[in-house]
Amino acid sequence: MDIFDKFKNLGPLGQYNRRAFGYFMFPKLEGELGPRMKFMGKEMLVWSVNNYLGLGNHPEVREADAQAAKDWGLAYPMGARMMSGHTNYHEKLEQQLAEFEKKEDAYLLNYGYQGMVSIIESLVSRHDVIVYDSEAHACIIDGCRLHFGKRFVYPHNDMVNLEKELERATKITNKTGGGILVITEGVYGMSGDLGNLVAISKLRKKFDFRLLVDDAHGFGTMGETGAGTSEYMGVMDEVDVYFGTFAKSMAGIGGFVAGKKEVIEFLRYNLRSQIFAKSLPMPMVIGALKRLEMIRTRPEFKENLWKIVNALQDGLKKNGFNLGKTESPVTPVILEGGIPEASQITYDLRENFGIFCSIVTYPVIPKGVILLRLIPTAGHSMEDVEYTIDAFSKVKKKLDAGEYPNEMMDAEKIMS
Repeated sequence: MDIFDKFKNLGPLGQYNRRAFGYFMFPKLEGELGPRMKFMGKEMLVWSVNNYLGLGNHPEVREADAQAAKDWGLAYPMGARMMSGHTNYHEKLEQQLAEFEKKEDAYLLNYGYQGMVSIIESLVSRHDVIVYDSEAHACIIDGCRLHFGKRFVYPHNDMVNLEKELERATKITNKTGGGILVITEGVYGMSGDLGNLVAISKLRKKFDFRLLVDDAHGFGTMGETGAGTSEYMGVMDEVDVYFGTFAKSMAGIGGFVAGKKEVIEFLRYNLRSQIFAKSLPMPMVIGALKRLEMIRTRPEFKENLWKIVNALQDGLKKNGFNLGKTESPVTPVILEGGIPEASQITYDLRENFGIFCSIVTYPVIPKGVILLRLIPTAGHSMEDVEYTIDAFSKVKKKLDAGEYPNEMMDAEKIMS
């Protein structure tokens, strides 16, 4: 068999390639980043960009990014951090991130996904056991796959089952001499609910383990200062390794990991994805410094975000929509239907209402479920909220009445 033979089958998502590419999958949003952008030449009210605090196109941020690019270019520094890519600005950003998260030290990551994979692989040896949540992000799952030791998964936020898995893990580590790493997310990016950090922390009275929290969607949005879900829950000291990304609230590229000095020092010398990769370019670093400054000193960004979040979620609930268990800005609208109905709803929202949001169906979520994921931002208005609730109500009424044809729409035909 030729190794390329299997490429004829594009996989669970790729099976829809011909009928979805360019419209339902890999769509192209154009124009200035914000609540209103263009899709296929038409203006859309956009709810699918993770620009939570509206910093992505803020004039002060744009100015800082442009000045940094002018001063440094996009190439500097050249080389990996350990070789020739280390600068005072990289250190300055790390120090400020550590201070913000109330940790002893922090280390920059070129990309969040890549960084999380490497963090997990570096933290554990074959003698250790990983215990992680069943709804963990793909980067966590990929990191766990690199682990040569045992790994156990517990049903999402099920603390009874987590305790059982910790019992299993403890029996193994008593024999191997290893340790246990528990991995959870602060905010789950699809459902919007929170990892039960308080209950997990309480289990430390019975078990010895270290806690790694992926707070990609919580950093900048949760907690009094925006320091994340652990701040919101009052358990910052219980988190041994804190991971945040710049791709959400910071509206940039990169990420960071924070923790005790000896942990970060170890990671600094053992994160293969960072040791052997080019350093984060200077405009990204200086731009992140500006964004962090605005998060720390301008609480109005987070306040505006939550004003929109509360209005949107409260309004949708009052109109009979199921939002699951979200406790964060992530707003999942859960409907009943299959892929044909999902394509019809998406088309209707975009072409007839001018609303662009992310749509999720099987195999990402169970069959018979349609999830429309809305990401509110500080840049949205109350008028945007009201219009969207009205449009969703009309779409739901049509769905419930069976007015959408039971036929998947073809992206090629739509775009021709």
